[in-house]
Amino acid sequence: MANLLLKSLKKAFGDAVIIPGIDLEIRDGEFIVFVGPSGCGKSTVLRCIAGLEDITSGELYIGGELVNEVPPAKRGSAMVFQSYALYPHMTVAENMAFGLKLAGYTKEQMKAAVDRAAQILQIEHLLERKPKALSGGQRQRVAIGRAIVRKPGVFLFDEPLSNLDAALRVQMRVELSRLHKELKTTMIYVTHDQVEAMTLANRIVVLNKGAIEQVGTPMELYHSPVNQFVAGFIGSPKMNFIAGELVSATPALATVRLHEGTVVQVAADATSLAAGAKVTLGARPEHIEASKERPAGDNAVKGHVQLAEHLGDTIFLFFNVSGSTESMTIRTHPDNPVDTGDMAWLTLPPRQSFLFDERGKTLSRTS
Repeated sequence: MANLLLKSLKKAFGDAVIIPGIDLEIRDGEFIVFVGPSGCGKSTVLRCIAGLEDITSGELYIGGELVNEVPPAKRGSAMVFQSYALYPHMTVAENMAFGLKLAGYTKEQMKAAVDRAAQILQIEHLLERKPKALSGGQRQRVAIGRAIVRKPGVFLFDEPLSNLDAALRVQMRVELSRLHKELKTTMIYVTHDQVEAMTLANRIVVLNKGAIEQVGTPMELYHSPVNQFVAGFIGSPKMNFIAGELVSATPALATVRLHEGTVVQVAADATSLAAGAKVTLGARPEHIEASKERPAGDNAVKGHVQLAEHLGDTIFLFFNVSGSTESMTIRTHPDNPVDTGDMAWLTLPPRQSFLFDERGKTLSRTS
């Protein structure tokens, strides 16, 4: 096992700066997930840690050792790729042992390491098969097994589940979580799928344009996002946003006029802003109530239901509301009578909504 320290780590390709300089500490035995949109630099950071990309400037420490100039094979890490990268002419056992063979291990040592990894991954019955005879999930287990046999201090995963179907992804998430608990090894996992991030991570690192937006536990990022970007990226379905302007503010409550004229209240401290300042209201799909009749009280906006998706125990309603940058999504119970084509009312909960200033910074929420 090993801890990692990134100090002002920068990566550029010529004049194109991909990672402008990030600082991050990863604790020994931690499961860290890098998440962000395509092109945010998460895979580049992972490849810098692995030694597959040279670091332009800054320092990288693994287990307390500066490894900027250390070749990949000597960093004590093992990487699992999205594409599996299995040799088609070798059996599963031969694929798993190949790295050990290059390192000069004896046949007895290789067999012991492969048998141990196969037992952990429950693939002992597959050792004599070749990759073409394996399913996608089985191939991914073999790729992980090839990393396990090296007994690395750090596991590096680069979107390992993206080639699998939905059911297999769920199964492999369970497998990876079990594997981490059993091996107790530091794991760094890259994904664009925030569901994988929320379910696997001890802590999540949210990246955007090569910079770290926020680091925290899944629940910290869900309940306390530092800005609109993190709020919109964490949670499934994503948070809804409606543009508005500040009418008035006290330390406990902000009054906001939405784009279409409705006045609502949010439990947030907006006293740092002047009346008339542009703000954005955010509300998660699971916190909004939808009804055909106008509800009693305030904080209700009217919208048109573009689509109702009935999923058995849940209905997803997609609303067109003036001032929203895209369709608003509401998660509701299966008995809700609101359906496709209806005009309906949405109730925005004051104490579960968020308020962001013009720069996207989250305004402090009040209880």
